Amino acid sequence: MHRDISLDNQGSELDFAALLEKSFEANQLRPGDITTGTILSADYQGLIVDVRWKHDGFVSRQDIERMGMDMSEFVVNDEIDVVVIRLDDINGSLILSASQARQNEDWKRAEQLQEADEAFKGLVNAANKGGLIVPFGNLRGFIPASHVVDLPRSLNDDDRLKYLENLVGKEISLKVIEVNRKRRRLVFSQRNAERETRNARKEILLGELKEGDVREGVVSGLCDFGAFVDLGGADGLIHISELAWHRVRHPSEVVNPGDKVKIYILHLDDNGKRIGLSLKRLQDNPWQAVEERYHIGQLVEGIVSRVEAFGAFVNLDPGIEALLHVSQFPEGQSDPRRVLYEGQMVLSRIISIEAEKQRLGLSLKDVSDGELAQWKEQKAAAAN
Repeated sequence: MHRDISLDNQGSELDFAALLEKSFEANQLRPGDITTGTILSADYQGLIVDVRWKHDGFVSRQDIERMGMDMSEFVVNDEIDVVVIRLDDINGSLILSASQARQNEDWKRAEQLQEADEAFKGLVNAANKGGLIVPFGNLRGFIPASHVVDLPRSLNDDDRLKYLENLVGKEISLKVIEVNRKRRRLVFSQRNAERETRNARKEILLGELKEGDVREGVVSGLCDFGAFVDLGGADGLIHISELAWHRVRHPSEVVNPGDKVKIYILHLDDNGKRIGLSLKRLQDNPWQAVEERYHIGQLVEGIVSRVEAFGAFVNLDPGIEALLHVSQFPEGQSDPRRVLYEGQMVLSRIISIEAEKQRLGLSLKDVSDGELAQWKEQKAAAAN
């Protein structure tokens, strides 16, 4: 009995094809898989990579350049980690990415740093109004402005951007605070990385500070009730009443974020955690010379700074604010708000001086009609 050789050959070929297909199934690839392949060729267009699948894979030159590399850095037969992008493109090729495989390693490293709460150094390469951009291998990390150390509070968008742009090109300490591969979010914090160092500096500084000391600092922020000053490890507060001897409506009238200032340590709380500062204590107190400049009965002109139901405050000189009580208004003028307005120039007579209490009393009713008429005539002449 003779065997049909052609049928035997056909059967063998079918068996081989089936075995080959099974071997491919055993090494099944899916988009997103990371695998290691062998470089078969490297030219201007890209890399051909054997990943032990039914098609060789292709890594484009553009993908290589995303890693900051060029084709001359790759050698045939070297191994390379790649991510599967598409199993079959229109040419039937397997499309791979080396840059995304590198990114996977960067994601892993970021996760490890976050888990270990470990600080690392990063180089700032860009800034926007929201914060700073720092490369992390083949990824880009973001530092929100709220996590930038010493960024002054209350800056408008333009000033915040200028401040952040000054950090571009500088290497800073960072910690990873968020890793989200799906949303491709990698968030860093300079504040968290510097916290331990800053806390140590703060303890040293608080141990050195004494009430009455004079120090230098940088204005770190403003609020309605005062200005914060960084003393080089700890923040102190200059209350609005301690910014100047004259009345201050808002701290921005005196200081701005980023200003270098010499300040007086006014008080420390029992634990040394709150630091009260003063600017005006380093300035001449105008009330110390008030009795040399003014005397009871003197006619003075000043500008109304505030009008209340009980009277008005009048600025005579920088830091010298006198009270014009409602009882000192002419007869029939019982509501100061109907008589005076803020910014008005007035002529009045000094009726009391209490320099030690920083009080000076004025009167309108003690100014005669002749004195008032003469003053108005002089003002009109000066205006012409």
